[in-house]
Amino acid sequence: MNYRQESLKLHYDWKGKTEVKVRVPITNQEELSLAYTPGVAEPCMAVHEDVERSFDLTRRWNTVPVITDGTAVLGLGDIGPEAGMPVMEGKCALFKEFGGVDAYPLCIRSKDTEDIIKTIELLAGSWGGINLEDISAPRCFEIERRLKADLDIPVFHDDQHGTAIVTTAALINALKLTGKKAQNLKLVINGAGAAGITIAKFLLAFGVQDITVCSSKGILVEGDTRFNPAQQELSKVTNRAHLHGTLADAMKGADVLIGVSVANCVTKDMVRSMAERPILFTCANPVPEILPQDALDAGAYIVGTGSSEYKNQINNVLCFPGIFRGALDVRAKTINYEMMMAASYGIASGISDSELSTEHIIPYAYDHKVHESVAKAVAEAAVRSGVSKLYPKG
Repeated sequence: MNYRQESLKLHYDWKGKTEVKVRVPITNQEELSLAYTPGVAEPCMAVHEDVERSFDLTRRWNTVPVITDGTAVLGLGDIGPEAGMPVMEGKCALFKEFGGVDAYPLCIRSKDTEDIIKTIELLAGSWGGINLEDISAPRCFEIERRLKADLDIPVFHDDQHGTAIVTTAALINALKLTGKKAQNLKLVINGAGAAGITIAKFLLAFGVQDITVCSSKGILVEGDTRFNPAQQELSKVTNRAHLHGTLADAMKGADVLIGVSVANCVTKDMVRSMAERPILFTCANPVPEILPQDALDAGAYIVGTGSSEYKNQINNVLCFPGIFRGALDVRAKTINYEMMMAASYGIASGISDSELSTEHIIPYAYDHKVHESVAKAVAEAAVRSGVSKLYPKG
């Protein structure tokens, strides 16, 4: 099937992937008066007296916008907010299908960091949480940081943290098969944008100690002013051997390569230069850094990609519905590292030891049980870490 052409045809037929559904009966005067005026004045005043009641008296508790400025859409680049709408609608459909979360797209016609932050802050009283999507680096770091500091509802940039969570889940299971330990890995990340930087930070928290990150300009090295501020900051905690050079240099002797970069930038010889039983997660879309069969022919032990065309799809869909379901259920004030790490283990646990193989290290995105497991793990982590408004810590 030509997925692109068939999808275009279906989008013309669908005319949108989500819609608003009325949850209450409005078939007579009494029902109208209860759902709207005059009856609705009472819940209005209740919220006026205590704004937290908006979570109990409206759908706010279950509502999440998928927000973009259209600058980094699905590997297509800066195509604009309207052009990003099909992706945002798709995310909203996945939120509902796998998490029961009412999500809707919000596409902002501005690339100005302050405009975006102000717009979201002014509207934040409408939502239970906020999902940022396809906003280019490095602006996305500042936008998320400021919103998390200023708001008391969860703010989550899926391109950063969703990718890190699901990649770590895949690594947890891959390590079981290789017998290697996180703290002993030599790990390389190719791609130093939003996803690559956040994956690196998350894997450091997970316990990987030797991480080298590469951008299109080469290996990130502390003190190299060619790199942007976010990359320079990351260089202070990665590449402790102070390697210089290219991706090929970084990959020599590496146990793991994680690619969030561009197609066809990895060769068979580069794979051959890696350590025994190497793990490759080559997640560039729609074409990976190296085709899986080429990597396997060159000695790769486990290969995962971001594409549904190949085995071991490392897909953010496994993450964000459950993350928000769990956070919303306990009315979390934020999504912290404890919750995100719980999500990684929740995803990884979706593969039993008997099911685990080099071609099956991560659950399928359409497995509802995995999303339920992630939601439960995230909710419990929120309570344990003291960020739930509904349940006191302990």
